[in-house]
Amino acid sequence: MRRWKELIRGTAAVLAAVVLAGAGVEVPAKAAEDAQTKKDIEWKIINNEVPEFKYQTPNTINMYLKNTHKSKKITNIVIEPYIADDDIGKWPFQKDNQDDEQRIEELEAGKKYDEIVFKFTERDNIESGNHKIYFRCSYKYEDGTEDTFDKGFWVKTIAKPEEKKEDKPIEVHITDKTPKDKEDDAEKEEKKPEKDPSEEEGGISNGEASYSGGGGGDDGGSGDGTVPRVIVTGFDTKPRNVKAGTDFTLTVHLKNTSKKTRVKNMLFDLNAPEEGSDEQTTAPAFLPSSGSSSIYLDGMKANGTADISIKLNAKSDLLQKPYSVELSMKYEDSSANAVEAASSLSIPVKQDARFEFSDFEINPESVAVDDEANVMCNLYNLGRIKLYNVRATFEGNCIEKEEVFVGNVESGATASIDAMLKGTQASQGPEPVTMTMSYENEEGEATTEEKELMLEVTEGMDEGMDAGGMPMEEEPSGGLPIVPIVIVIGIIAMVAAAVIILKERKKRMRKSEEEDFLYELDGSSEDEQ
Repeated sequence: MRRWKELIRGTAAVLAAVVLAGAGVEVPAKAAEDAQTKKDIEWKIINNEVPEFKYQTPNTINMYLKNTHKSKKITNIVIEPYIADDDIGKWPFQKDNQDDEQRIEELEAGKKYDEIVFKFTERDNIESGNHKIYFRCSYKYEDGTEDTFDKGFWVKTIAKPEEKKEDKPIEVHITDKTPKDKEDDAEKEEKKPEKDPSEEEGGISNGEASYSGGGGGDDGGSGDGTVPRVIVTGFDTKPRNVKAGTDFTLTVHLKNTSKKTRVKNMLFDLNAPEEGSDEQTTAPAFLPSSGSSSIYLDGMKANGTADISIKLNAKSDLLQKPYSVELSMKYEDSSANAVEAASSLSIPVKQDARFEFSDFEINPESVAVDDEANVMCNLYNLGRIKLYNVRATFEGNCIEKEEVFVGNVESGATASIDAMLKGTQASQGPEPVTMTMSYENEEGEATTEEKELMLEVTEGMDEGMDAGGMPMEEEPSGGLPIVPIVIVIGIIAMVAAAVIILKERKKRMRKSEEEDFLYELDGSSEDEQ
């Protein structure tokens, strides 16, 4: 009887879900997650840890994504926090940025991407405990089909310490978000026209400022109940494109968002992520070219701006992608109360293309006009980036222009360039033919490289000469074959002449014999007399 009841209850639940879906009722995120069974994607927190967030202390959630499909590549991967309209009040973190998404261009079958990082700061009024937050992942397959699914992860929050509320009950307005929200909105409006195009691929993220050790002084720091906040409004690199293995100058643009409080004794420290495949090669992605990674600034007036610069070197084996750099700040307000804050910079790194050509194989090395020679060579991609839309163009004074499309060449791959070159005019011995190889990078910028080969083109044979240089007899286009007839007539004439000569010779011989016979007869008759 119990089994029948459980079966009826389960059937009713399924029917209810179907009815709710048909009526347009939104299914909770947990149910949506349970309904998803993604066998091609493995999505987890690194080390399977539960991230812990303390009051006003930014922390990160580090994830990895693995393509578990045996052969299919997935592209255009977008990962972002998912907050349903009715769950906004349950989200335990502050909303510091309009766009918190992480993007991965592509992920080959069996590959793992472990640099998915989300940085959050817990809300002021959040209670201690465990919270399940949801993220959404969307991606495409190579055949163009798209897919999306949600997944929940556990985080732990620690509420604001009680002693702070008891010691400073009058300063309740320190946690009032309204003034800060207004300043943030004004700061974002000011950032829009100042944003440099080079930051499109990178980005910045500002954390909350807080007094060290719960300080703030008797006067409340700035005097209006708020912590003077210094933020990063943008950054520049010189040169604009940072290339692996080269030096560059990083200039960070700062702003004091407080309208009343001056800040001073400012110390900035730059921390880059560790990169490398083993212990021997592991090192920060960016290191100072000389000196330390700390920068000192005397101060900034209220609502003022300033720039700080440092010369860095990008590690030579960095992959081509943006790298997140942590900029920590320590400074004092007008009452000498210590304040700490942090911001993140995302600096894109470029890799130069590296490739080589094999020797040309030319068959034959000399051709006649209107004949063709086969030219082949290999292209080796030795760099860390993919070469897009590779094509080779052959040009020379003695050949017809020829273009060969090769396509995309992956890092570490080999591509074959195979062309048929047609001779157009005779050359003075072997003459140079130029092969121009062009390719594009990820931004569509084209680059070219040239390589020369030698090819000889000779004059074609005259139509009236045979292979040995002898004149060739022309054959009539139609009618009787004249040459054979002339030959036959000549032979007949020669035979006839020979017959006539033989007959004349025989006739002369017969006449001579008759004369000799008559002479003998005459001689014998004279003797008898």
